[in-house]
Amino acid sequence: MTRYSRKKGNHGYTAKSKQLKMKRRTRDLDEIDNDLEPQNAEKLLNQPVDIDVAGGAQNYCLHCARYFIDDQAMQAHFRSKQHKRRLKALEMEPYTIQEAEAAGGVGTYVQPKKRKMKTQQSK
Repeated sequence: MTRYSRKKGNHGYTAKSKQLKMKRRTRDLDEIDNDLEPQNAEKLLNQPVDIDVAGGAQNYCLHCARYFIDDQAMQAHFRSKQHKRRLKALEMEPYTIQEAEAAGGVGTYVQPKKRKMKTQQSK
């Protein structure tokens, strides 16, 4: 028999484990769906220069809610598997309150529609 190896991580220290879970948290699909509305998308794609953000906040992917250091890095991201997965996930309309009520027996259920998602045009 082999010995048990010590499990790594902060299992007993809850504050540290919560901090580690939130470290790589990304925006949810319904939040990104709000960003895809034309007036919000215009603001996000044409942000003023901010030196605290990667690339001065000039290279932003709407679908993944990520900043990139330059246009070349953003073009490489558009070809990546993560970006394509996010586009596929955004094709389905987000879950709404009306849908939840219909599932609970209040109202009628209407199946969510699929929509066409295309990668944004770079500058």
